[in-house]
Amino acid sequence: MLIRSRREFLRDAIRTVSAAGALGAFSKFGEINAFAAGSSYQALVCIFMTGGNDGHNTVVPINTAQQGFNLYQSARQGMGLAVNSLLPIYNGSDEYGLHPDLPEIQSLYNAGHAAVLANVGMLVKPIDRTLYNTNNTSIIPNALFSHSDQASQWQTSIPTGLGNTGWGGRMADLMQSSNSGASFPAATSMSGSSLFLTGQNTFAANVPGGSATLLNTVNSARAAGLQQLLTFDNGLQLVQQANDTLSRGISYANALSGALAGATLQTPFPLIGVDGSPNLLAAQLQTVARIIKVRSALGLSRQIFYCNLDGFDTHGSQLSIQASLLQQLSQAVMAFYEATSELGVDQDVTTFTASEFGRTLTPNGSGGTDHAWGNHHFVIGSSVQGGRFYGQFPLLSLGGQYDATTRGSLIPTTSVDQYGATLAQWFGVGQGNLATIFPYIGNFPTANLGILT
Repeated sequence: MLIRSRREFLRDAIRTVSAAGALGAFSKFGEINAFAAGSSYQALVCIFMTGGNDGHNTVVPINTAQQGFNLYQSARQGMGLAVNSLLPIYNGSDEYGLHPDLPEIQSLYNAGHAAVLANVGMLVKPIDRTLYNTNNTSIIPNALFSHSDQASQWQTSIPTGLGNTGWGGRMADLMQSSNSGASFPAATSMSGSSLFLTGQNTFAANVPGGSATLLNTVNSARAAGLQQLLTFDNGLQLVQQANDTLSRGISYANALSGALAGATLQTPFPLIGVDGSPNLLAAQLQTVARIIKVRSALGLSRQIFYCNLDGFDTHGSQLSIQASLLQQLSQAVMAFYEATSELGVDQDVTTFTASEFGRTLTPNGSGGTDHAWGNHHFVIGSSVQGGRFYGQFPLLSLGGQYDATTRGSLIPTTSVDQYGATLAQWFGVGQGNLATIFPYIGNFPTANLGILT
């Protein structure tokens, strides 16, 4: 449901009380977000693959100028996929292969509606193997191979520490005038509280993906009593802040429940996989599509969504686990793209994948791989200049120029800041405002990778 837990109430209250003195610094948002006024609808949908997806078996070089498949096969040992099982895609004259459980994404790529962003990861500044091995901590992201730290850094774009707002939330802060008068927030998480969507003055809604029932207290006797309790001034600022959060949740729930009443889709979603297990990502994306359908009733012209697909921490049994997860991803993404086409917003909705890090090329001896660094990701939508790769696909040579270790831990050649800034500019953020959202973007040679039109 949309009401947050007591712990989340207190966290938000503490953050708001402690940040009260800093809110004035964000008054400039009223000036710099004027670009969004009167603009047409746009939405970003983040799919976070929690645990660290193995990009090496997601996008495989076959016939490339870099002797791709031979190096891949040599390094992967028993973790490698057979070349005849891969789904071919092309980047110019170079041939690559997608994991065999990504046929829907292959179809979107070949139709020009999906692109591959190669070897992206957290960076403070551009770095190579030589610089990495100097052990200069000022140019290397903190706690590089830690799940929690890297997930936080991915979602905040702060590689040198722990940020308290996410770049999705900071974008939503800039959209406030665009969504002026809306009855529902611009930021919506389908998977609990999300650091990615936390802004300085943006409160994201938490919507249970795929749930048929949303909290609705309209015309309820209990609602009247609850409202009296929430509006009672007990003089305790912390408690009152928690009450405000609860009131906000109820307001969001009622607005969304009313708008979604009767809002159906013709596009079928694969809510149950071929093995009979639920496709939780498909359920989340189906709910995203329904919320997009009622955007006008909610008064929204800009939206940012966060979805989660968990289970990618594959230290063992990787081949079977990843196959199942990628099948869920591929089927859910295709259904969602078709739903946006049904709604006539496929040009206006861009979906992108993220994960805290990639995995090692070499296996670990337990049927899995270990935490690494750079990774490959997908960007999907009709505004994507698809059917091609962006960034620099690395040479898969153990101990080579792209390997931070000797196990194939890819040194990213594209930063998360560049990835996010490219999406942000398509979303409407002016180039002069990018540093507000991505503080390290000035360290990189380009802030727009050209993926989107």
